[in-house]
Amino acid sequence: MNNVFVYCELEGNKVAEVSQELLTKGRKLANTLGVQLEAVCVGAGLEGVEKQIIPYGVDKVHVFDAPGLFPYTSLPHTSAVVNLFKEELPQICLMGATVIGRDLGPRVSSALHSGLTADCTQLEIGEFDMNVKNEAGEMVKKHYENQLYQIRPAFGGSIIATIVNPEHRPQMATVREGVMKMEILDENYKGEVIRHDVDKYVPVTDYVVKVLDRHVEAAKNNLKGANIIVAGGYGVGSAEGFNLLFEFAKEIHAEVGASRAAVDAGWIDHDRQIGQTGVTVRPKVYIACGISGAIQHIAGMKEAGIIISINSDPNAPINQIADYIITGTIEEVLPKFIKYYKKNSK
Repeated sequence: MNNVFVYCELEGNKVAEVSQELLTKGRKLANTLGVQLEAVCVGAGLEGVEKQIIPYGVDKVHVFDAPGLFPYTSLPHTSAVVNLFKEELPQICLMGATVIGRDLGPRVSSALHSGLTADCTQLEIGEFDMNVKNEAGEMVKKHYENQLYQIRPAFGGSIIATIVNPEHRPQMATVREGVMKMEILDENYKGEVIRHDVDKYVPVTDYVVKVLDRHVEAAKNNLKGANIIVAGGYGVGSAEGFNLLFEFAKEIHAEVGASRAAVDAGWIDHDRQIGQTGVTVRPKVYIACGISGAIQHIAGMKEAGIIISINSDPNAPINQIADYIITGTIEEVLPKFIKYYKKNSK
């Protein structure tokens, strides 16, 4: 009762990394609140799936295993989660901000009359005061404790908003992959596995939609797993300008990323976009080329180990978080980098 829950997204029998990241964060939130961490798995052929979940500090794993539950379709997954939550009454529910999470989250939230904040970049526990009317119609201050602070960029990234949902439960949030750090708590952690009778939670009418064919496109790059990323912004100037970034990245065995401005200009593919509306990365080295440093972009790369900024504007906002700053144009700096690296890597 009133525990922290994480919906674990599955591809077959494999738990998505974003769900494991949320389990790590969920464990910390549960510790702060003094409650248990529970996970929900809905799919088919889930024997042993708990081995990918319990080591993150999960106390209970709720498993719904039936042939009609994979591939994902909206109705049966919604019924399983909603009816489980009506029994368990969680105070917090976390989901990945994926195609599935963006479909399932609003359905669960609507059915339970709770709030939902999408694309959070931080989750914390804190207090909240709000003015409310008492029975006499007078405005009085009401104090709420142990609220989930759902933190995300808002108004196009111009501000960071902290959203709370004091009156309704569960407090729900979706989080993009890579935002939270994934960390196993204990390989031998002891958790309970509860296998539910799916028929009691999911009506047969929910299986009206059948998936006849399904194709999952493989990623064309490995931004999320790259140790070094060379990222370009609007300051690169053109699609041809990105050729220089690709040449440099090839020499230092890096991946090429981009800011939204460069993607919107049509200079590089959207799947290389880094930031709030792209992917979130944690490389050891992040080389920002001609990137101004909007809040949306910084949200996707601020956890990099070392940040190097190459920019003709010495006052570019990204320089405030950079470990090293090189003032100059991409055309001036990168050829020297390439020449020096070739000379010293033989």
